Amino acid sequence: MYAIVEIQGQQFKAEAGRKLYVHHIAEATNGAEVVFDKVLLADKDGEVVVGAPVIEGAKVVCEVIAPMIKGERLIIFHKKRRKGYRKRNGHRQQFTQLLIKEVVA
Repeated sequence: MYAIVEIQGQQFKAEAGRKLYVHHIAEATNGAEVVFDKVLLADKDGEVVVGAPVIEGAKVVCEVIAPMIKGERLIIFHKKRRKGYRKRNGHRQQFTQLLIKEVVA
């Protein structure tokens, strides 16, 4: 059984036992339980239910493994040719790691 769930504006495929990296959730603490109820699609043994826009009563229960993890470093480089202008900047996105405990649909 799996479900497509919307978490902070992004859609993820949720299956029990799977780990997800989502954008940083500010109020998450280590070991806390988080419930997401914006389930857009659910598949239970080949029987697909599509919400309009969400499925009523469906939810995904997750446990927070790590409240803040930094992603890979991205290098942002700006240059204007023939002007001597070069600017280098870096960025590391913050994520929250979740373990999906169960999908209720």
